[in-house]
Amino acid sequence: MASPYIELEVGERTVKVTNPDKVYFPGIGATKRELVEYYVSVGDGALRALRDRPTNLKRHPDGVQTEAIYQKRMPPRHPDWLQSVTVTFPSGRTARSLCVTEVAAIAYGANLGTIDFHPWQVRASDVEHPDELRIDLDPQPGLGFDAARRAAFLTREVLGELGMTGFVKTSGNRGIHILVRIEPRWDFVEVRHAGIALARAVEARDPDLVTTAWWKEERGERVFVDYNQNARDRTVVSAYSVRARPDALVSAPLTWDELTDADPRDFDIRTVPARFAEVGDPHESIDDRAHSIEPLLRLYAGDDRGDMPYPPNYPKMPGEPKRVQPSKARSDT
Repeated sequence: MASPYIELEVGERTVKVTNPDKVYFPGIGATKRELVEYYVSVGDGALRALRDRPTNLKRHPDGVQTEAIYQKRMPPRHPDWLQSVTVTFPSGRTARSLCVTEVAAIAYGANLGTIDFHPWQVRASDVEHPDELRIDLDPQPGLGFDAARRAAFLTREVLGELGMTGFVKTSGNRGIHILVRIEPRWDFVEVRHAGIALARAVEARDPDLVTTAWWKEERGERVFVDYNQNARDRTVVSAYSVRARPDALVSAPLTWDELTDADPRDFDIRTVPARFAEVGDPHESIDDRAHSIEPLLRLYAGDDRGDMPYPPNYPKMPGEPKRVQPSKARSDT
C-alpha cells in the first residue's frame, strides 16, 4: 500500500511530504510534517545560510531516535529542478553534492528525513576558495552554554580589533558558532591557518577559559575553539537547522545584544517560526561585506608554533606536526 502523503506549495514548486504524521521528535511529539513546514516558515533565513553551497544532509528517516545517515552525495533519484555541484574531498575523490538554490530544495531535503543541513564554506561558483571563516566554540564536559557565551564575546573583541564582523548563532546545544564572511581569495589551507591564528588569539585572552588543544586529554574544562572546522569538507550546521534531539532545538541566529542573556533552550522548531515572523533574520546583513584574512595570515606567519593537527581522516599535510595524542607519544619514547 502506498505511503500517506501531503503536498506543500513551496515557491514555484510542489513538494511531496510522505508519512507526514510520523513522530520525529518524541520529546515534544513533533512530526515530519512539522519539520518540513518549519523549514518553509523560516525559508528566507535558512536559504541565506545555504544558498549556492554544497550541502551535506544528516538524515533520520525514522526520527531522531534512530541512527543518522550522513549523506554527502546528491540523492540518486531527485527532481530535475534540484541543483548539484562537484566537490573534491580530502582524499582527492570527487562527488556531486546537493547545491541549495531555493527554499523548495530545503523542504525536499527535509522530506528525505534531513534534520540538519551541513553546508560547505564555499559557493558553487568557486568550490576551492571559501567565502566564510567559521569559529566553533565547543564547551568541554563540565561546562555549559555560559562558558561558550563568555568565549564568544572574547572572540568578538579579537575580531573587532582586526576590523572584522562576526555573526553569532547558537549551535542548538551548548556551543556557539560565529560566522565571518571573507573574500574568496584564499584556499582551504590558508583559511584554516587564519582560523588557527584567530583561535590562538582568543585563547591568549583567557587561557583558563579557552583552549586550542586538538587532543581531548589536554583540553580540561575549557571551551575548545575547533579550528579544523575550516578544513576542506568539515562542516557546521547551518543557521536555522533543527538539531537531532528529542526536543527539536534549533541553531538560532542571534544579535550580539541577544546573546547576553540568551538560553538555547528557548529556540526550537515551534518557537523560532514566530520569532522569525516578528523580528526577521538577525543575519540578514551577513552578505553585505566580505573581509580580508590577511591580518590573520600575518599573525599565523609570525607564530613559531606553526601548524596544528588535522582530523584523522585527512592525508598527512605539509608542515603538520605528528598526529599522535601526547600521552601515546610519551609512552613511545
